[in-house]
Amino acid sequence: MGKGINKKTVIYNARLANEGKVEAGYLVIEGEYISEVGYGNVPEALLGDDNCTVDADGRLLMPGIIDEHVHFRDPGLTQKADMMTESRAAVAGGVTSFIDMPNTMPATTTIEAVEGKMARAAEVSCANYGFFLGATNSNVDELLAADYSKVAGVKVFLGSSTGNMLVDSKSTISRIFAEVPALIAVHAEDESIISANKKMVVEKFGEDAPVELHPLIRSREACVEATKRAVEGAKKYNARLHVLHISTEDELALFSPGPVGDKKITAETCPQYLLFSNAQYATHGSRIKCNPAIKMQEDRSALRKAVADSVIDVIATDHAPHLPEEKTGGALKAVSGMPMIQFSLPVMLSLASEGVIPIEKVVETMCHNPARIYGIDRRGFLRPGYYADIVLVDDQCEEYIVTSEMVLSKCGWTPLEGATLSAKVDMTWVNGEIVWRYGVLFGSKRGKALKFSR
Repeated sequence: MGKGINKKTVIYNARLANEGKVEAGYLVIEGEYISEVGYGNVPEALLGDDNCTVDADGRLLMPGIIDEHVHFRDPGLTQKADMMTESRAAVAGGVTSFIDMPNTMPATTTIEAVEGKMARAAEVSCANYGFFLGATNSNVDELLAADYSKVAGVKVFLGSSTGNMLVDSKSTISRIFAEVPALIAVHAEDESIISANKKMVVEKFGEDAPVELHPLIRSREACVEATKRAVEGAKKYNARLHVLHISTEDELALFSPGPVGDKKITAETCPQYLLFSNAQYATHGSRIKCNPAIKMQEDRSALRKAVADSVIDVIATDHAPHLPEEKTGGALKAVSGMPMIQFSLPVMLSLASEGVIPIEKVVETMCHNPARIYGIDRRGFLRPGYYADIVLVDDQCEEYIVTSEMVLSKCGWTPLEGATLSAKVDMTWVNGEIVWRYGVLFGSKRGKALKFSR
């Protein structure tokens, strides 16, 4: 074989984080795929001149992150973010695949709208991509006609949030749970409880109520009541339910520990709920205002334990960029949502270095379980024959402080500004190609559409 033709990439001297263990080893990439995963010392024959070699020097090599909950704002809200800018932020943070939510403008509530997003992503995204079909009070027939090998699932807003996609028809919700042959992902907050809480806050504090009151408006009772109803509905109709962004200790009793393969009802939380608590509203203000609200330190502690105990199955970002001027104001005026995708893996590995959550659990909840839950074809693991979506991370680097200058998201800010992290993404491969290397982005690379099995 001639030099430079069908050249392999050999990554060696790595700590492979994969399938429940972290162990010294090496990995070989051929074309789009992983061709070999080995443990111990790399065979000398693989280090010949015909191959590209990467000495990991003891750093962590893991599958690319699959972020199954992002809002890339494309189409219609591209002043905040778009698929090109946010996919670049993704790969800089070790996220090699994303699944985008439907509350864009127009909302992604038709098969045609999903196809439009797919075409846009094929043109501009340097990460792999998938999309939800959004439910409304009147589009169940559209949901039933979708090809769920190409569509990630159905997103149902049981509480209002950005995009005004609230589904509040009981008959529609029942039909979705009974008839949709796919994963149903829900934003679970009770709208009547939120409305009553908001009225009470306005009467007492006025329209300029401080952001610290956001968890009173978007209360734990609102979360628990809606999540309880969703779980009851899924059990009644034997539906495949995935509850997004769990934020309270109280909700955890509704879920079971164990491997995701044994579950029809699974749960997600986000780095912000594992990192922040209501104590940070005083310092971070509306930058950490999101729906559901970040709540008490006791909730944060319980969520961390739930991840470690496999009660929470997935960690995803709910990456939701807004312009800085939209984040001004208090509990009632600042918009909810924050950009998180670029720093989610460094945050989680920094927490791992503090003993909060094991590295193996970070990989399980951010790589393996999203692939399992959505049936994603040949991604989420370091296995021969799988796509080479791979991240090399320095998880023992010198501590650094996050600055706004580091941010690649179009909105230009991060709620982590000023935070000290101890992990950074050095290299990211998507489908066997380098897209991020030591701070340099290879923006001409393009990801692929994710394929799903049920």
